[in-house]
Amino acid sequence: MPWYPGDWVWPVIGALIIAALGAALAILANQDNGSATKTSAATNATVPVGTGTGPASPPPAPTSTLPTAPEPTTVEPPPPPPPPSNQLTEWPAGQNGWTIVLASVPQSGGRAAAASEGRKALSAGLTDVGVLNSSEFSSLHSGYFVVFSGIYNSQSEARSNVGTAKASYPQAYARQIVQ
Repeated sequence: MPWYPGDWVWPVIGALIIAALGAALAILANQDNGSATKTSAATNATVPVGTGTGPASPPPAPTSTLPTAPEPTTVEPPPPPPPPSNQLTEWPAGQNGWTIVLASVPQSGGRAAAASEGRKALSAGLTDVGVLNSSEFSSLHSGYFVVFSGIYNSQSEARSNVGTAKASYPQAYARQIVQ
């Protein structure tokens, strides 16, 4: 049977009809029968379909409480224990900084006199109290044992704590410590 030049049209028209029917069935399957509400399977509640010009609002959250996983626990090492209340602090070797000078005891009076003054400062509630040999620091006048409170990185830090020291040591002042 010979083919005519217009015979190709009939199979194409048949394929177009099948494609149109398939598209129509897909559209009908995805429609909601024309209703203005949708039922949420998760909550079994009726939610209105957005009708405004803005985006549709999300469905309400389910009201049931789901179990939650326990919070992960992090194990942090405990902080180092503070020195005993009557123990004097040593100035860190090689560190420059700022401190609060509470008293200067002449070296002729001995380190024990300066240590005694440091323990008085500790019992008065001051923290990080220690004794420096002024001869070991270029920023201090030689010949004294300096009773100090606190080890600070800046002058402003030291000055902000001078008020606390002045309650027990009215002559207290901030001083830079340079090795």
